[in-house]
Amino acid sequence: MDLSADADRLRADLEANAAFGRIATDDPEKRGRTNRTGTEANRAARDRLVERFEDAGLDVSVDAVGNLVGTWTPDAADPDAAPVASGSHLDSVPEGGIFDGPLGVYAALEAVRAMRDAGVEPARPVAVVSFTEEEGATFGDGLLGSSVATGVTPVEEALSFENDAGETLGEALERIGYRGDDAIDPASWAAFYELHVEQDTVLEEAGADAGVVTTITGITHCEATIEGEANHAGATAMGERTDALAAASEFVLDVEAAANEVVETDSDSAVGTVGSLSVSPNATNVVPGRVEAGVDVRDVETESMEAIAAAARDSLARLERERGVETSLERPFDVAPTPMSDRLRDAAHDAAAAAGRTAIDLHSGAAHDAMRVAAVTDASLLFTPSRDGISHNPREWTDWADCAAATEVLAGALARVAAE
Repeated sequence: MDLSADADRLRADLEANAAFGRIATDDPEKRGRTNRTGTEANRAARDRLVERFEDAGLDVSVDAVGNLVGTWTPDAADPDAAPVASGSHLDSVPEGGIFDGPLGVYAALEAVRAMRDAGVEPARPVAVVSFTEEEGATFGDGLLGSSVATGVTPVEEALSFENDAGETLGEALERIGYRGDDAIDPASWAAFYELHVEQDTVLEEAGADAGVVTTITGITHCEATIEGEANHAGATAMGERTDALAAASEFVLDVEAAANEVVETDSDSAVGTVGSLSVSPNATNVVPGRVEAGVDVRDVETESMEAIAAAARDSLARLERERGVETSLERPFDVAPTPMSDRLRDAAHDAAAAAGRTAIDLHSGAAHDAMRVAAVTDASLLFTPSRDGISHNPREWTDWADCAAATEVLAGALARVAAE
């Protein structure tokens, strides 16, 4: 079956969506947007998506946290059969790219349109999904909509999350008209596909049209605190100091060394990063008395993540002994590595071969909604090439032809699974 994507139609959708929250710039290499949940830009993006759903003959549902679903039920389909779903998100990080999230939503819609154009009528409904607040830039820590839909986060807890202005998610959704009352339950889906830009260079370097993800990385966030003693920078002798920042500098290097050791000995996909430091009192003429450090550890193997986290604890213990500081380490966010469905991966590879597209296996180093959905039904994550691997940046770019090619792989996979 010919499930060619209409590249011009897909491009028009993505460019129209990119206008909501567009960043003003004269640089032709920058095509960024800021589309945060609850803003007017977010309302406009949602409104347009609903219009496109309705234009394509999809039935629209909105749940309590603003998750959007458009469902196509072909005449030949069993309306009570478990649907096959596909999608991603519309929100962005501040000054993010135009593909991260929206490509997955509009590619899923284009896949439905491609099936309809080709006269393909699956045996079960096909749903197009837009999850709320995947990025965690405004409310919560990320993957919010899919976490609520899959039962990880209670609805009322999610609705109570506040933005920087003190407005709750519930209030923001009510204000923009997207606090719905429909039930959206991924556990009732037969399968879920998410298409996303790769955010790395594996596909670009391989010259492949699409990536079929084997496992989505696990993520651990650690919060380390190092307490020293603030004192006068001029009047405190070097031998009399308990410098929290000097100790923290060793901690940063210890985490880096631990990650490098794990890469060399156990898992070449492991990473460890100290990405934030809060120094107090943060004055040039004061010996730092307290440092809070944010640590991000990721891998597709739980054991290597645990090894890096353990090394971070060992580093803090050493600093207490050698530098006289007091330390603590908390792990407020911990998500295990998530393998993708073999059945859905096979369908994607078959679809790529049938479309004359090249697809390769790879892992995902970033979290995506598919990892939440995978806890309740079969899920698969597909990638399209990303120029230079740049993402969360106005220079994020995926060629329009690459968007269309990966969409054809998605359409073929959805058609195969929806025929079962």
